[in-house]
Amino acid sequence: MKKVDLNSDLGEGFGKFKLGMDEEILDEITSVNIACGWHAGDPLIMENMVKLAKDRCVAVGAHPGYPDLMGFGRRNMNVTPEEVKAYVKYQIGALKAFVHSEGVELQHVKPHGAMYNMAVNDYSLALGIAQGIKEVDSQLILLGLAGSELIRAGKECGLKVASEVFADRAYTKDGKLVPRNVEGAVLYDKETVIKRVIRMIKEGKVQSIDGNDIDIEAESICVHGDNPEAVEFVSEIKKALKNEGIKITSLDKVVGIYE
Repeated sequence: MKKVDLNSDLGEGFGKFKLGMDEEILDEITSVNIACGWHAGDPLIMENMVKLAKDRCVAVGAHPGYPDLMGFGRRNMNVTPEEVKAYVKYQIGALKAFVHSEGVELQHVKPHGAMYNMAVNDYSLALGIAQGIKEVDSQLILLGLAGSELIRAGKECGLKVASEVFADRAYTKDGKLVPRNVEGAVLYDKETVIKRVIRMIKEGKVQSIDGNDIDIEAESICVHGDNPEAVEFVSEIKKALKNEGIKITSLDKVVGIYE
């Protein structure tokens, strides 16, 4: 049976500011990426997200980003691999405190925003991220874009890795995400998106923005819950996957840590 994880980036409010429908999307996913305070999130939000995930039996992951609260971690920064390694270790450590206090395990790490996007193509940066994860906990899974330098660096560091795909994003011919400022980068037709997701999982193929089929490995699908329609859409994706006989389960089971 084919298996896949559904993940979402949550806990990305700050103070009195709330972003997204965290509790609603938690009911639909199997793994959550919790903001660790640098691009979003604060100690109270982090603690609450861990508790909510525990209550719903959703596996917890760290979502570290650049120290860029004003820019939501989406602005590129000129940092060395050594710096990014320290950034990742610092933020994993912060979330681990809350995870430990709730008696649950930290499952994975998924970089956020510009850190993620830059490491997709920059091996030295990706290696710094992977090394930071391993030095904190070698059992953590590195979640990164399918076919990217993040996946390669994680494997070479001896980490378990999981290949992430995006349900509503277009791909280039080399398997990268089409930049959001390009027309057609974001897909809005629900039926098209659902068909693409199923094909990525069952056939390991997706059609690029220029119409060519490319190979892709789909172990985790990133979904969003920033509005009621998005949450409803995730529910429809889950229903379609189940109808296709695809098992939806947490990341550790997909990559074979626990069978």
